[in-house]
Amino acid sequence: MAHRFTELRQALPAISPHTLTSRLRQFETYGIVTRTTYAEIPPRVEYQLTSLGEGLRDVLDAMATWADSVPLPEDTKLVRKLSDL
Repeated sequence: MAHRFTELRQALPAISPHTLTSRLRQFETYGIVTRTTYAEIPPRVEYQLTSLGEGLRDVLDAMATWADSVPLPEDTKLVRKLSDL
């Protein structure tokens, strides 16, 4: 399932747009996500996990579950499971 930058940004409220862009570029470089750009006005860009990225899903979901169990200031949840996106 592909996600637009705005969807990812909303799912990760504690990360700045600059940092999210940087991480997505790194993930693309390492073959974890693909970035698809559509020639539309306004431009549309979608990100999707590759098969390598899908292989990390269980690990990332386990990390998200653990992170959700750690008390955070102001009861803010910073991490969502990939399956919630």
